[in-house]
Amino acid sequence: MSRPIARVLTLLELLQSGGLRTAAELADRLDVDERTVRHYIGHLVDLDVPVESVRGRHGGYRLTAGFRMPPLMLSDDEALAVLLGLVAGRQAGLTTATGTASETAAAKIRRVLPERLRRRLDAVLDSVAFTVPPGGATAAGSVAPESAVLLPVADAVAHHRPVSIRYTAGNGRRSERTLHPHGLVAHSGKWYVTAADLGSGEDRMFRLDRITEVRTLPGSFDPPADVDAARRVLTGLATAPYRHEVSLCVQGTAEDVRARLPAGIAVVEELPPPGDADPGAAEPWSRVGMRVERLDWLPAVLASLDRPFVIERPDELRGLVTEFAERLAVSAARREAP
Repeated sequence: MSRPIARVLTLLELLQSGGLRTAAELADRLDVDERTVRHYIGHLVDLDVPVESVRGRHGGYRLTAGFRMPPLMLSDDEALAVLLGLVAGRQAGLTTATGTASETAAAKIRRVLPERLRRRLDAVLDSVAFTVPPGGATAAGSVAPESAVLLPVADAVAHHRPVSIRYTAGNGRRSERTLHPHGLVAHSGKWYVTAADLGSGEDRMFRLDRITEVRTLPGSFDPPADVDAARRVLTGLATAPYRHEVSLCVQGTAEDVRARLPAGIAVVEELPPPGDADPGAAEPWSRVGMRVERLDWLPAVLASLDRPFVIERPDELRGLVTEFAERLAVSAARREAP
């Protein structure tokens, strides 16, 4: 948004706060001269905003009594897209240096939304957790949930209400489930709800894009204390059954190794030092466990760690790493394209 347009909108905000505002006061608040203030007032009048000009020693500008900006007429999907876009932008570090622009923009949008929609969107913003830290990379190929699914699930999380859902699993199997939802999580371009599945008696996580219908049920439930929904999703993804079970040791603390791996693919546990080791002699090692469908992408990930590592299993991974290193060596030795 250009600075003149932003200042015109700021001027409208000042006038909507009520009272008579002198040209000098408005010029000071907008950091412009009084002539520019009169120019901005003309912009508002051209937009059919009823600004009254009061002449005289104690004159100034004010809005016509009773004037209010009409509610922002956005559909549920549109409002959800705008607010989540602002939140995601702040989360990915795409906002201004102060980090407040997205917050103030979201506050202005919320202020002119109909009350019903504002309450439902607040439930989403209050319930969602992100697995990517501020400034972290976000995944391509995002799968946005339908507002007809996300909004009632978020409301159930916020108010501890049971829900009934229709769910299609990854293998295509369809089922109806009754859940006590605990948290909403956005991870790697997908949305998840963590919940107690009353049918199985287990704590589970469900992808929102695989839910086709949500019904809020009567009653309420007491959520478990200290639920970390984001950690539950990351652990669930890292320990899900896949074709290959990978185990390796990497030199470094668990925190450092975990920060170098894509979120949600690994369980990292720091190893205790040998009994005869000098505590300050060497950097600790950590064991990394992963379950993956394919191994071909792991050599590049291991190389990017830039840390000594030991492959415990599977042996197939050793050959892939060796081949990857040979290809790198050949490429490094080339002087020109073939």
